Amino acid sequence: MIRITTLAGKRVAVFGLGASGIATAKALVAGGANVVASDDSAASIKAAAEAGLKTADLKDANWAVFSSLVLAPGVPLTHPTPHWAVRAARLAGVEVIGDLELLLRERRQQPFDVPLIAITGTNGKSTTTALTAHLLREAGRDTQVGGNIGTAMLSLAEFKPERHYVIECSSYQIDLAPSLDASVGVLLNVTPDHLDRHGTIENYAAVKARLPQGATKAVVGVDDVYCRAIAADLIRAKGAAAVKRISGRAGADCDVGVEGTRIVLRREGGRNIEIADLAGIGSLRGAHNAENACAAAAALLSLPQPLAAPEIARGLESFPGLAHRMEELGRQGRTLFVNDSKATNADSTEKALVSFPGHIYWILGGKPKAGGIASLTQHFGRIAKAYLIGEATEEFAATLDGRVTFERCGTLDAATVAAARDAASANGSEPVVLLSPACASFDQFRNFEVRGDAFRALVAALPGIEMKRGAS
Repeated sequence: MIRITTLAGKRVAVFGLGASGIATAKALVAGGANVVASDDSAASIKAAAEAGLKTADLKDANWAVFSSLVLAPGVPLTHPTPHWAVRAARLAGVEVIGDLELLLRERRQQPFDVPLIAITGTNGKSTTTALTAHLLREAGRDTQVGGNIGTAMLSLAEFKPERHYVIECSSYQIDLAPSLDASVGVLLNVTPDHLDRHGTIENYAAVKARLPQGATKAVVGVDDVYCRAIAADLIRAKGAAAVKRISGRAGADCDVGVEGTRIVLRREGGRNIEIADLAGIGSLRGAHNAENACAAAAALLSLPQPLAAPEIARGLESFPGLAHRMEELGRQGRTLFVNDSKATNADSTEKALVSFPGHIYWILGGKPKAGGIASLTQHFGRIAKAYLIGEATEEFAATLDGRVTFERCGTLDAATVAAARDAASANGSEPVVLLSPACASFDQFRNFEVRGDAFRALVAALPGIEMKRGAS
């Protein structure tokens, strides 16, 4: 646990008692704060009390006694309207902050430097966070990883000399951190998302931009219009030496980019230095993963004590990838099975489809999103056959009709058996059975993780399957 001593002796309200809220309250108590924890859910308040925290319903509280309101990132700060706790705190002149702000303040109090890489972006931030931490660990660096990736950041091990921290930051967490000052701030990309919480894409982009703006060194993707503008502003403000522009697209104007399968660092005068070659690294297939790898490499090259290119290259080769994100499960003869259950919309599935040259036996469907799969028609030539499951079956069948051979399977287990059967008799050198549903899972599964776990179990049960280590 990272004990938060910067609010020692002060009364602090913590609102929102999920995993990060509980961790935050405990870190504050351990650091000497007088904490009152609350939530709109009576069950959550009860769970916090059972965890040993002081709890109360804050609707009738005297907010003037609190120095701070520490808000869980899931609680609305501005849109669609500020939560009642936010309004009450502001009326009393109480600051509203989050766990990221607490971590940053505590970091500044240390008598030694704490290397901190903070990563955000609409897409790819979890993979980039996991990859960055993996590269550090493979290079022998003491490394802690948490934040939006799933481990509450204040539950990580205490600060100590030479311990590195890699923190995934959502826009909600950034919004609650007024004093962002990471060693390296990474912004991968910005596409429309969470507009219900930020109002407009411009507001959302401005929140994301604050992470690299406050950092000592910045890494920014340049594959979308918002990030290109942010990168240009940062270069004007910080100077080119403090900013590394990255891209997963060949030929892009950037500082760390791709040439074929290689990641290169571009120098003035056209002299490029190879950092690593992604050829044959299945966990980093596709342009989107090349962007993630470029971002991780650029971040590690930007540290006060940077990693060397050979260290980055070795670490990339051993990266296992994240579950449910283009996860290679194993092989049955020539057939490769890939779990991309995290692809809950067409944009995400497009990244999977373009990662393979063809011979794809595509399992898709579930609870459909607006627009369905109409935007994917340009990639239908890569599909050998499609296997439809869940509520989206008839909608997707209408889109595929006359373009792609398909089979109505209904359930994931039936689709897995059918796709494996057809792929086994295919002529391609590497047929791919790809679960990339382009749909939410809620018609048949609790979430995409459960759906992906079910697919993994179904693949593991196939005769003659050779599962990758760690995938069974």
